[in-house]
Amino acid sequence: MGKITHFVHQSLDGFIEGPNGEFDWPRMDRELSAYSQFLTDSADIFLYGRVVWEMMSGYWPRAEEFSTHEHDLAFAPVWREASKVVVSSTLTEADWNTRVIRTDVVEELTACKDGGAHLVLFGGSTLAGFLTEHQLIDEYQIFVHPVLLGGGKPVFTPQQRVDLSLVETATFDSQVVLLRHARTAQAA
Repeated sequence: MGKITHFVHQSLDGFIEGPNGEFDWPRMDRELSAYSQFLTDSADIFLYGRVVWEMMSGYWPRAEEFSTHEHDLAFAPVWREASKVVVSSTLTEADWNTRVIRTDVVEELTACKDGGAHLVLFGGSTLAGFLTEHQLIDEYQIFVHPVLLGGGKPVFTPQQRVDLSLVETATFDSQVVLLRHARTAQAA
């Protein structure tokens, strides 16, 4: 049986982007980069909502032109080669080994999981909220950064209660803290 892991960076006050949509605050040190690489290496499919997809597809295909950061240079070729799925009601196609799911999202992603795939959902809140509501996310890996954004887009907008169990915590060199939780039914 496969699983979906939600991998997201958030501020201490619970936002994934600042009041003006800024995402310039995450701290990617060597330890966090190594952990991120470990997580993405375990994935069979990278999963995105449209908004995060547009950000990722606008950067990673040409990351070497924009950055000399060690993490970026290591992840860019991994991203280009990875199998990807974008959930969107507006996109009709996407490049870079990417399949677009427009309808039957729950059925399509359940089929991926039933087929044994490990999907890593990168960031976002809309798709994460939808998948949480349909009990499709098996594990949440929340990276809390030492910054208060004072507003913006919240990580979670739950429509229902979801009980979780803490599986792991870790602190990285950059003072980023990993909070890893699993749905209670799976944590035993």
